[in-house]
Amino acid sequence: MTINIQYVKIQTSESMSAYVTEKLQKLNKNYDWLIRADVFFKVENDSTEKGNICEIELSLPGPKIFAMSNEKNFEMAVKETISDLNIQLKKRKARFTKQRISS
Repeated sequence: MTINIQYVKIQTSESMSAYVTEKLQKLNKNYDWLIRADVFFKVENDSTEKGNICEIELSLPGPKIFAMSNEKNFEMAVKETISDLNIQLKKRKARFTKQRISS
């Protein structure tokens, strides 16, 4: 899987890049049919003390999968986004398995 990480209007972070790459590689072990991951880190002014946004779009067979989280720090945002993607991937995998069985 190809991983593309972009920092939107914020300074790049090697440690964040390594962290998100590690998490996505774990996801790729479970779902080897992932093609590409586009990761975006953004900061927004937010009155709820959040504002650290992580968006991830996964390219795979069929429609793309997207998840986004807004948390107090980027580590929490990455963790939440990956969790959301994992749920969507489980559903997609179940659908693939169901289609293969009925074919």
